[in-house]
Amino acid sequence: MFEFMREFLTTYNDLLPVIALSLKVSVTSAFIASILGLTSGIFVALHEFKLKKTVMRVANTLMSLPPVLIGLLVYMMLSRKGPLGSFGLLFSPSAMIVSQSLLVFPIIFGLTVTSIQEAAKDIELTCISLGADKKSTFMTIISECRLQIFSVITAGFGRAISEVGAVMMVGGNIKDKTRVMTTYIALETGKGNFEEAVAIGFVLLFISFLVNTILYRMQRRE
Repeated sequence: MFEFMREFLTTYNDLLPVIALSLKVSVTSAFIASILGLTSGIFVALHEFKLKKTVMRVANTLMSLPPVLIGLLVYMMLSRKGPLGSFGLLFSPSAMIVSQSLLVFPIIFGLTVTSIQEAAKDIELTCISLGADKKSTFMTIISECRLQIFSVITAGFGRAISEVGAVMMVGGNIKDKTRVMTTYIALETGKGNFEEAVAIGFVLLFISFLVNTILYRMQRRE
């Protein structure tokens, strides 16, 4: 596999900026969404309140939200006539990160609540009985539920790196500026250049394989 990747990068060295930007945008958006999603998800998992079921229904709905709708909303916000148009973020990597973060956040949030809810409550009770403060309790929950959390982050990253609709709308698929792997595949397929489209597809598969291999090894170590 690694020998194949070396030969691929030698043959298609002009695609390196596309791969690099795709990883940069996806990792950044997954990181932002993970910080916000894990924090709010753990909070909701630990507390019972009147609107909790409604919040989870909304989160589950947003998990299946069409990416083009998110792209449209971000486009309207960042366009010249939009409230954030003065920042000039449209058709830039920053706009792509914003749209991907909005797509990934409900996934991170929803999966966090459902995957650690029972365990988090037990851990919280144990920490309280030992006199731990809120910060120590929060960090203990993350430590004890790290495998579930890592799986959630992996799912979020997979959603980010495979996104095409929203990033196409707000990024514009501009060469050497906002072109990422998924938009490159869409472009080359439309032009009939199936060889390069398939090559990038293999890169996406390799990244997915690598991430899942890391997760599997971490689980085995446990």
